[in-house]
Amino acid sequence: MAGENPFTAAWSRGGNLLCHGHWIISWQDKALTLPESRQDKDMGTLAIYSIIDPEDETFAQGLMEDDWIIENVEWLTDLFFDAGVPLETANYRYFYQAVNPHDWRCTSCAGCM
Repeated sequence: MAGENPFTAAWSRGGNLLCHGHWIISWQDKALTLPESRQDKDMGTLAIYSIIDPEDETFAQGLMEDDWIIENVEWLTDLFFDAGVPLETANYRYFYQAVNPHDWRCTSCAGCM
């Protein structure tokens, strides 16, 4: 996919306080308001979330891009429509790609250990 990603994503907390954060996501510098059920939860994208061994594929969790889009297409379509984001395949992919590096799991930071 060519072009610069029009989405930016960040998780508001770091360190051992991940579970106390929320998503900050924008499209072309316009803030998006995620559905309430998604605002402070992990997104379920694929990565290794083990604090113990972040290189071990055994600890990979989440869905690959295509599967994640299919699983989440309904709420994403509503979000895009409400925000004026074109309902194009590329935008669904860009959204995943923006969120994925910042996604987390409750065991990602070891704050609860």
